[in-house]
Amino acid sequence: MRAWFGLTTGKARRACAPLALALALAAGTALAQQTAAPLPGEASNLAAANARIAVWDVPDVDLLPDDDYGRLVRYGRSVLEASARHIGPDAADPAMRFAGNNLACANCHLDAGLKKFGLPLVAASADYPAYSTRTGQVATLEDRLDNCMMRSMNGRPMPRDARPMQALVAYLRVLSSALPKDARIEGAGAGALPELDRAADPQRGARVYAQNCVFCHRSGGEGLRRNPVDASFGYGVPPLWGPDSFNDGAGMNRLTTIANFVHDNMPNGTDWLMPVLSAEDSWDVAAYVVSQPRPSRAAFAADFPNLLEKPVDTPYGPYADSFPQSQHKFGPFAPIRAEIARLKAARGAVLNPQAR
Repeated sequence: MRAWFGLTTGKARRACAPLALALALAAGTALAQQTAAPLPGEASNLAAANARIAVWDVPDVDLLPDDDYGRLVRYGRSVLEASARHIGPDAADPAMRFAGNNLACANCHLDAGLKKFGLPLVAASADYPAYSTRTGQVATLEDRLDNCMMRSMNGRPMPRDARPMQALVAYLRVLSSALPKDARIEGAGAGALPELDRAADPQRGARVYAQNCVFCHRSGGEGLRRNPVDASFGYGVPPLWGPDSFNDGAGMNRLTTIANFVHDNMPNGTDWLMPVLSAEDSWDVAAYVVSQPRPSRAAFAADFPNLLEKPVDTPYGPYADSFPQSQHKFGPFAPIRAEIARLKAARGAVLNPQAR
């Protein structure tokens, strides 16, 4: 039997599903990480619409046939886990050097995209095409992957016919192949910590980092390379800032994303069922990380044609409101959220002057 935090395959899945479902529901209630059950008397169709899939049915990629498609899917998993080797700036084939750093997709999408609250990719294919508030257009799965290439990987878009692109799409489609369109899964994203009623504190976060993170990620946030001579081997521990890290337009550079990710996954080996860091420590150490220098891409000012759809913790302008960039970066976010709600009611939209 193969299982990952509620993932099962084949006959083992059918045998374990009742127990796994019970455990998932019990844990969700205890930790307040899951969606609350509908109140008694609510319409059954509302309950169905809000239902999330707790037990993920994910095919075993290693059991796919040894044919062209099976090999493409497994290559896609390899691209995700060893991105620098295949598409990094030092990849063997210069034509395949799409990433601008030596990170791997799996540095953020843990366990090859299969870990609950580790930014899982299990429903990614089922979610697309979808409207993107970032572009104001309908985005395909390939568009979403290219956003990761330009932001988290600090690189450039991949052509649709590039084999790494086709392989990643094939892998993600297999992960979602047992899910309905627009499926909602338990464990999606990075979690949902209660927000602080103060700004997150990078100085306090530096102390949390020194106590819990420095052994792996090092004092300069540079991480640990697998091979000190050949960068294409990627990282055993990824850098958190500096020239080989994600840029300022990456999702991990948003405080809400990284704080929840840290709480549910760090130090390495932690999971959401037994977090090591407190919520307060997670917010503050995340603030310390995003306060550090990293690559910057001015082109991201054109994001979000309607500025009222821009997440409140986006660390770069322009903004629809008058709150300073520092508050958008470190919080508190409740006042910003309230002002955005007021502007939506009064104006409906605020156009981004930088949008193309």
